[in-house]
Amino acid sequence: MAATVLVADDDPDIRDLLEFKLTHCGYKVHVAEDGPSALAAALEYKPDLAVLDIMMPVMSGLDVARTLRENHETAAMSILMLTARAQESDVARGFGVGADDYVLKPFSPRELISRIEAILTRVAR
Repeated sequence: MAATVLVADDDPDIRDLLEFKLTHCGYKVHVAEDGPSALAAALEYKPDLAVLDIMMPVMSGLDVARTLRENHETAAMSILMLTARAQESDVARGFGVGADDYVLKPFSPRELISRIEAILTRVAR
């Protein structure tokens, strides 16, 4: 059974690119354009992994990650933060809310897929 990935990013080009690449790699993909939509999709679809942009309107990816970790239904979900914010304090904040990995924009789709595969492989063990 293919793993399910939630992609939450307010940039439609990034959402479309990741949806295409992940689907091509055999993943089932759901997309969201903001934090509240990401939370709703996470609760509805129970993805194996969420790729969250930190800077989204209404609710940041950090807030989404924190909420996912606090909810017993989604607490074990893997989370990869995707952001242009490269300062050490931003990275620390991402890991502080429970992210499993952190990828900086601009990113290589191949590297992002490799990191997703690595996280899902660790979880499957």
